Amino acid sequence: MNQNVQILELETGANRRTCDPTLELRVQLEEAETFAAMFKALSHPVRVQILDLISQGKGETCACDIERHFELTQPTISHHLKVLRDAGLITSESHGVWVHHRVNPTKVAALRHLLATMENNSG
Repeated sequence: MNQNVQILELETGANRRTCDPTLELRVQLEEAETFAAMFKALSHPVRVQILDLISQGKGETCACDIERHFELTQPTISHHLKVLRDAGLITSESHGVWVHHRVNPTKVAALRHLLATMENNSG
C-alpha cells in the first residue's frame, strides 16, 4: 500500500466529509453471510442465554440442564437450540434419550476476532 496516499476532503456546506482511499473490504460476501447468520441466531435473548449456559458446561451440556432455567416448553427450547446449531454456534450429540450440546469454539473465536478487529480499528 502506498504510504503517500492523500486523503481527499470534500466540503459540502456545513458538513465536511473525508474520503479515505485506504479503506478496503476485509469481509467477503460469503464470510459476511456466515457472520450475519450467527448474529441473527444471537438476536434472541433466550438464545444468548442458552449459548452462555452451554459455554459453562464442562465440555458439553445436557438439554435437561438448559430446560430447567426457562419457563418455556421443551419444543421451544429445542427450536432455539436448532437455530444455534444451524448457525454453527453449537454442535449436538445424542446420548440415549438426552442430547448434549457444545459450543463450537471455532465459530465463537471467529466472531470474537471480527469484533476485536472492528474495535481495534475504531479508536
